[in-house]
Amino acid sequence: MIILACDHAGYQLKEDIKEFFNKENITTIDVGTYSRESCDYPDFAKIGNQKVLENPNNIGIYVCGTGIGMSMSANRNPKIRAALCTSVAFAELARRHNDANVLVLSGRYTSKLKAISIIKAFLTTKFEAGRHARRIKKFS
Repeated sequence: MIILACDHAGYQLKEDIKEFFNKENITTIDVGTYSRESCDYPDFAKIGNQKVLENPNNIGIYVCGTGIGMSMSANRNPKIRAALCTSVAFAELARRHNDANVLVLSGRYTSKLKAISIIKAFLTTKFEAGRHARRIKKFS
């Protein structure tokens, strides 16, 4: 399942992403926020993390203004590996080398088309394991 979370600055891009998934008949869970009204990104990262961790196959996509706040908040949970990705290459490497389970995007600096490309790469790239698994074990 794909879990969507955002703050007010990420709201429009999250809605664009949700529209893309709806057109592709891909079910998502939207944990908010549901408007452009000012709110606090840590609250939505926490709710998103809870949903992502309900099933090891779940993937999170979080959006805030720059993506930095959501990344920092999400990564407070030791079982979350959130990666702020600004390119397809970063998304592929975040999955391949870091087994990222949350993709973070910048609502202010990422276009809808670029976000969709990044998301496609993130969702279709598999973790390589091997030497990378050894490194991830050192996170905790």
